[in-house]
Amino acid sequence: MKRKIIAGLFLTLIFSVTSSIQVLAIEKDSTSNLNVTSTNKTDENLSVDERIKQQANLLVDNYDTTSVQYAVIDSGKIILSDNAGVYSRNENRELTKNTMYGIGSISKMFVVASVMKLVDENKIDLDKPVVNYIPDFKMQDERYKQITPRMLINHSSGIMGTTFKNTFLFDDNDTTGYDQLLSELANQRLKANPGEYSVYCNDGFTLAQLLVERVSGTDFTTYIHENFTKPLNITNTKTPLNSFDKRSLAKVYDNESEKKELPNESVNIIGTGGIYSTAEDLCQFSRIFTNDDIKILSKNSIDAMSEKEYAKGIHIKAEDNTIGYGLGWDNVDTFPFNRYGIKALTKGGDTFAYHGSVISLPQYDLSVAVVSSGGTSGYDQAFGTSVLLQILKEKGIISEILPDVTLPNAKVADMPKEFTKYSGLYNISNTMAKVDINSNGTLTINLIGGSKDSEQVYTYTDDGYFTSADGRGKCNFVEEKNGITYLERKLYMSLDGLSQSVVWDYNLQKVEENPISDDLKSVWKLRNNKDYYVLNEKYTSEKYMKFLNAIHMNFKDEDQGYFMGHKIVSENEAKAITQIPGTGGRDLVDFKFYKENDIEYLKFGSSIAISSDAIPILSKDLNKVTIGEDGYAKWYTVPTEMSGKIINVSQPENGAFAVYDANGKYINYSYISGENNISLDNGYHIVFMGDKGGTFNINFK
Repeated sequence: MKRKIIAGLFLTLIFSVTSSIQVLAIEKDSTSNLNVTSTNKTDENLSVDERIKQQANLLVDNYDTTSVQYAVIDSGKIILSDNAGVYSRNENRELTKNTMYGIGSISKMFVVASVMKLVDENKIDLDKPVVNYIPDFKMQDERYKQITPRMLINHSSGIMGTTFKNTFLFDDNDTTGYDQLLSELANQRLKANPGEYSVYCNDGFTLAQLLVERVSGTDFTTYIHENFTKPLNITNTKTPLNSFDKRSLAKVYDNESEKKELPNESVNIIGTGGIYSTAEDLCQFSRIFTNDDIKILSKNSIDAMSEKEYAKGIHIKAEDNTIGYGLGWDNVDTFPFNRYGIKALTKGGDTFAYHGSVISLPQYDLSVAVVSSGGTSGYDQAFGTSVLLQILKEKGIISEILPDVTLPNAKVADMPKEFTKYSGLYNISNTMAKVDINSNGTLTINLIGGSKDSEQVYTYTDDGYFTSADGRGKCNFVEEKNGITYLERKLYMSLDGLSQSVVWDYNLQKVEENPISDDLKSVWKLRNNKDYYVLNEKYTSEKYMKFLNAIHMNFKDEDQGYFMGHKIVSENEAKAITQIPGTGGRDLVDFKFYKENDIEYLKFGSSIAISSDAIPILSKDLNKVTIGEDGYAKWYTVPTEMSGKIINVSQPENGAFAVYDANGKYINYSYISGENNISLDNGYHIVFMGDKGGTFNINFK
């Protein structure tokens, strides 16, 4: 089946929408598939350590986790360190405290610590323009000159999102993707005024990594070792550019493809998501932020990092924040610790395969770190939260672990008539929705092009919210100072056996219809149901393993002048319009179509894709494929007459090929499998990718 666009509404229980045109996000949807159930209490006769171990095993058994490693540090002493699961499903090797994991976006805290150290040394001013330090930083939008280092690390720069191209690779520390950041940004606009609001932005941190390198005169890997890992005496924290025994990395798997063991991940935007570490090392690193006696950062810098940076711009006014950015931190007033009057700082991280969470309580110099192969950072945070609450109770800091929050019962009430003005067209990322509010107080949300099952119905209640039939979800409308009306959503979720989580954010924004002429509409209709295949992704990329590296075009009249959530502005351009703080407006790209030699191409973000109209049919006479001077991948479609044939491919040293079925499901990626003989069927897709000039020799059986 084609990749479907899923909107982040209540039924999906997710923090943000991952755009179907963005084939990768470092912060994967960390709360997808959360089980909304009552917390399953563990045996009260067990010790705290035993109960925690039981919960760790639960992560492995119930939450698609291959292995999890966790540690707690209390005033400089590791008081708990353990793991669950297996190092490998195929190898009899023990998990240890020294087994390393990719930490994804927890890496951002190393970037922020680096920036703040340079601030302490008076080498960086957080509020001076970035162009003062990186004069060759340019964009297609003059507002870029207003971007400051602070905006890079509090997610308010207004930069579109994430430059993904050639950054998530298998066993390949090629930094070309990182090295090309400035040239990619030079072709981009901003999605918002710098400083207007904070919305998750990976490119801000990649640019901050470059800032550290330019100002310090040292590459980032060397900088973090000289300034953090060596002074803290942590030895199991590395980057893809370090030389170390890769067998120390926990094994990772593709659970969707016969649970195959995968090569090691190399995330080559290191400061954004590329560091490897252990739970104990992360605990030691966290002391930089919980104890100023460490003397790596000044107290002023430590305190500045935990300020409510998100509140400086447009933000949701929520008692329990889903997202509350500091400098680097995802949240500086994290639920449920705020219920106890405890300030908790959290940072999560996700790659394709690895996940993790760090939670620090500065007033108690207490932190937990959880890292895992499989699962999600959301699960890891829920586990880490439960761990800390049990330890706080054991230490006598809290007298009890409070019951889960439940929304108060609300009765159906007469709705003020002015609410009907909020009916209309709404947007998030690549998705449009129709919101209808009738005079009897019923709110209906329908995704345009979605199934009947996606419809959501709420009723106005006496607490001033629209409430779902089961009482667990609430939404409302907020008119913000930027003139945009947002749909606010609120939902508390209890993970079976772990800690409760909350989603309370702006989820949709109201937009005006965009009337377009019939002539313009006819141009866009010609693209409907076409696929555009990505050409410029390296042969070692993780993207080839996860799904068909293509975009399916979907044009609908009821989108009212929008195309897959983008505003149509001309025959060949549709612009992203989402301006939702938090996470809803992250990772945006514009669609730009162009033609060369009568072939239509699509540029979106840093990716270039070719129309399915130009994809040749695989022929039994094909005996060779050569990568051209542009380095673009070569795609083919398998016709009916080739069904049952076995293709044998002899590939160049720096090349690979991948095969997908008619529904876009991954069948084989030779870089992982080493398999060069694949049985074909009608509608299959084959892509050959490699260095320019590389030749694939082909024969059929």
